[in-house]
Amino acid sequence: MANNSSHSQNFGGSNQERGPRPYDFVYFLEKAPTSNSPPGHDKYLPNHLHGTLFLTLKVQTTLHISTGVVLMGSDINREHIPLIKTMVQGNDKELLIQGSSLKGCIRSVYEAITNSRVGVKPKKPNEYPEERLPATEKNQLCPASIVFGASGEKWGWQGLITIQDAHCEVRGFEVDFMPNLWRPRPDENQAYYDDKKTVGWKFYYNMKNSIDKGLDNGIPVQVAFRNDEFSTQLNFKNLKSEELGALLIALGQDKNYPLVLKVGAGKPIGMGSISVDITEAEIIQNQADLYNRYTSWTLPSNQVLTDEPLNIFIQNKIKQAHEALIEKAQLKKLSEILSPSTNRIPHESY
Repeated sequence: MANNSSHSQNFGGSNQERGPRPYDFVYFLEKAPTSNSPPGHDKYLPNHLHGTLFLTLKVQTTLHISTGVVLMGSDINREHIPLIKTMVQGNDKELLIQGSSLKGCIRSVYEAITNSRVGVKPKKPNEYPEERLPATEKNQLCPASIVFGASGEKWGWQGLITIQDAHCEVRGFEVDFMPNLWRPRPDENQAYYDDKKTVGWKFYYNMKNSIDKGLDNGIPVQVAFRNDEFSTQLNFKNLKSEELGALLIALGQDKNYPLVLKVGAGKPIGMGSISVDITEAEIIQNQADLYNRYTSWTLPSNQVLTDEPLNIFIQNKIKQAHEALIEKAQLKKLSEILSPSTNRIPHESY
């Protein structure tokens, strides 16, 4: 397998006028992923964790997650713009980030740092190492599939987490003007392959800003701007401590390996960076907590974590994840790609 440094120097395609490629890879490990059966949904398991994380998502660069619908500007009070590509909005006209988009984004990070399979069967499965393709049997689930779910012929596993749609804290929206984006061109770029097999998970770099081409030259898109905040909840049950710890790392909570997530359109030109803050957690840690939860009108105080108790809990679970589940070299590489401390500038011709 080629090493990271040799791939990092390659540029997209043969046209030397293009900027450096806006992505890099977290490489598949040579060892195969572990295979396990799902824990089930029929009961709360002892010595497992159940609860809710309350998340605030802060936009770092312009964010657009397309609905696939284009409206006339006059339909949404932007008369000076003929047509606009839209985002989903709630009942109060606030922008939404769909829970499915967030879950897919977080899953890709979790897969890369836990030596898992890819979550979706690729269009060209023969270009992937066989052990990285999605499981074909329910008892072959990798770490990411147990937490996020998997399916095959005549079987399916729902996973152990759900993520609600994230609602913007302010009503209304802004308009940005994206440049036309290039299609992926793996056939022109040797960085994608080693011995004709895909080398790993592809992630777009976090960047300092995104490109706005202006009304005359860009594609109008409905967006959330920098510093806009969204709120959501992540619910989980029957997670092992190390699984919750790995999930917290994927949410960017490891102080030694901070991550900024990338979601939505325009990733190559700097769009879609969001940071995650966990403001509160409701945690059920044992059978006594379960009993108290369902025999009281109010949530017991020991199950609600904020501030320093929350931080201590998070760092403890992250430590357990590093001991049992995390692939440190992969996490280190990913943290370099998605680092919140970046001076990378997007390049339109990538």
